[in-house]
Amino acid sequence: MRIGIFTETYTPYVSGLVTSELMLKNALEKKGHEVYVVTANLQNFRYEYDEEEHVLRIPGIPTGIYNSRLTSIYPIQAVNKIKSWDLDVIHSQTEFAIGTFARIFAKQYNIPIVHTYHTMYEDYVHYITKGHFNRSSKKIVEYLTKFYCDKTITELIVPTKKAYDLFKEKYNVERNIHIIPTGIEVERFYKENINSKKIMELKKQYKLTKKDFVGIFVGRIAEEKNIPFLINVVEKVIKEKPNMKLLIIGDGPDKENYENLVKEKNCQNNIIFTGKVSWEDIPAYYRLGDIFLSASTTETQGLTIIEAMAASLPALCIDDESFRNTVVDDLNGYLFKNETECQKYILKIMQDKKLLSTLQRGARTSAEKHSSKYFAEQVLDVYQKAIDTQKNSLKTKLFNLLDKVSPWKK
Repeated sequence: MRIGIFTETYTPYVSGLVTSELMLKNALEKKGHEVYVVTANLQNFRYEYDEEEHVLRIPGIPTGIYNSRLTSIYPIQAVNKIKSWDLDVIHSQTEFAIGTFARIFAKQYNIPIVHTYHTMYEDYVHYITKGHFNRSSKKIVEYLTKFYCDKTITELIVPTKKAYDLFKEKYNVERNIHIIPTGIEVERFYKENINSKKIMELKKQYKLTKKDFVGIFVGRIAEEKNIPFLINVVEKVIKEKPNMKLLIIGDGPDKENYENLVKEKNCQNNIIFTGKVSWEDIPAYYRLGDIFLSASTTETQGLTIIEAMAASLPALCIDDESFRNTVVDDLNGYLFKNETECQKYILKIMQDKKLLSTLQRGARTSAEKHSSKYFAEQVLDVYQKAIDTQKNSLKTKLFNLLDKVSPWKK
């Protein structure tokens, strides 16, 4: 099968979405399929095609939102190159410019298109509105999401039931929706596959000792991730257990604000911001921790939770539907409802080494269900369904046309 992945963001940009795209591309190629990527050029304003990796980069203008770029919705210079790939199916990963291009191209050349909905956009409108017109803005987001995810595609994939319910119960979308939790290359995060020398270097860099109990957060440093919640919890924990550390891994628009908050609380020796970390080094950073923490309620799935579990880190997450199918109390972590519960679970694990060991084993076992191989197999099933649906649709249109022009029709 010849597959085209259309996305606004790809390497060298680092995000959960990029991790998902890389994993899918690698897994599909291992199964013998040809995979091509169409994405925005984050480095310069030129068209570039990587012949070896099959990645076409389209120039665009900066949006001002975390290094992203907005491209043309129909970049003519790219059309002939994509036509030469003779794609069997297009997989759109975005609702924006390149997503629109994917839909136009798919319709123009009768190619079935599958779309994966990754982001709960209603939780992100504050970046555009700055707190103004939020209600009307969310209505616009709803309209556009329904249009892009219902009217212009062949099949829709969502990673969780939370996203499924959004489309079925709130947006009243009628088309097929396939719930496929995003997989990861779990082997990358297994402790036996991580360079121990690299781990020692990082511990030295961040002044972590054997006595420290380290919580890990990995993600975008922004309002929607609810990082002040974690800062408040750790501030309380260290009053009882001064050896508690929180490592906040990533970058984002609110990093400086949260660093100032930590200084105001006089917790800078216990709460450490690493800044942006390369994709290759992320597994080693997970191995610096004892537990993983997340208080975000805006995730569609939370790939970092699965990555952490693959690295044998129990996950302590806020009780949100995105995490309920992944985090199981007393098996691989705990779900908490508020700061007090989060603090209670951290202290519980810190004081019970046997419990920590049990949760670590449960976390790794749980992560194995999210392997890239299994994920790719499920996505391929949707691709085939989209191809079959497109063929049947074309046959129906042809029969209707022939029926209209039939000389025997009365």
